[in-house]
Amino acid sequence: MTTETHEWLPVQLDGKTAIVCGSTQGIGYAAAQHLAGLGARIILFARNAESLQKAVASLPHADRHSAVQADFSQPEQVQQAAAAIVAKEPVHILVNNTGGPAGGPITEAGIDAFRNTFEQHLVCNHLLAQAVLPGMKAAGYGRIINVISTSVKQPLANLGVSNTIRGAVANWAKTWANEVGAFGITVNNVLPGATNTARLDQIIENKAAKTGQAEADIRAQMAAAVPMKRTGNPEEVGRAIAFLASPSASYISGINLPVDGGRTSSL
Repeated sequence: MTTETHEWLPVQLDGKTAIVCGSTQGIGYAAAQHLAGLGARIILFARNAESLQKAVASLPHADRHSAVQADFSQPEQVQQAAAAIVAKEPVHILVNNTGGPAGGPITEAGIDAFRNTFEQHLVCNHLLAQAVLPGMKAAGYGRIINVISTSVKQPLANLGVSNTIRGAVANWAKTWANEVGAFGITVNNVLPGATNTARLDQIIENKAAKTGQAEADIRAQMAAAVPMKRTGNPEEVGRAIAFLASPSASYISGINLPVDGGRTSSL
């Protein structure tokens, strides 16, 4: 016989520290805003020092947050920066978020494109996760959330390198979830659909340049392909990340969560 418990678990993060990568704009910045609003101390992680300082200053309770500069094209920089952080304090939440590679068909992709993207995404994710793992184990609380793409469920046209590496990251994350769950650590992937970020603008610009279509028409076509008939906003993805980081998501692990207005055809 099992006994159900009805203890309410809050969506609050007081006393928790979060590393948020790619956090000066777009989805990473939105995630940092929501996590800070729930009480977490945020360590913003990105490559541009000026943008980092502006982002820190704009967060709720700005004086409690900090920034670390590292370039994800240089994994050793990421590893060193992460080691310096965890030497000072434990990290309870890690949001892995890195800009995607240039688009293009997989048949035309060069080997360096795969190698560089693999390092920027999977290798850097792994180095960060390894760095924060001991602190998460000691705390009995850990949330590793990877911002990937709906392409792990349904490959997207003209994004050959991204489709390949995003899929590898999803399988990496599932394996991590299997190995660290016993320590109170969850590992999940958030899969944004077409979201109003600089990345989407770049994809639209590239398609317009290749096809001669107007950018407004391409954007409208993207929106029409979504059941909700619009593209998403970074804040909507940020809220999903914040929920997965909270105590309320304590029994959710090893999943791919699309935040795409229902666009992905698979379940």
